[in-house]
Amino acid sequence: MAISFDKAIGLHDDAMLLRARRAEVLSNNIANADTPNYKARDLDFQAVLQDEFKKGIQQPLELTRTAGAHVYGIAEPAFASDLMYRIPRQASVDGNTVEVQEEMGRYTKNAMDYQASFGFLDRKFKGLNTAIKGE
Repeated sequence: MAISFDKAIGLHDDAMLLRARRAEVLSNNIANADTPNYKARDLDFQAVLQDEFKKGIQQPLELTRTAGAHVYGIAEPAFASDLMYRIPRQASVDGNTVEVQEEMGRYTKNAMDYQASFGFLDRKFKGLNTAIKGE
């Protein structure tokens, strides 16, 4: 009987990729906490993942560069369209919407979720390895 990796590992590989992208966005927000008129951004993890599975895409979300000088990652327009602007609890005088403690909390939770998905995938692969070896 053939092993289907898509069925065996579920959506955790895609979840890890999305959480890695979200970590980039959140760290970018933190890095720009003192930049005047910078607008904090985030992505709705659940919405993006559900949209990808509704489309029937069972592969990692790939970002493309149209020129060699383009930055890999969050600069890609298709990914940027999934980003939303964050509404701050308390507006800043300089127009910056980053609330550093809130962003750090989101980053920490995202990192914990990433580790949970990684642990789950690790256990799945160990189980598959055991099944393949017949142990």
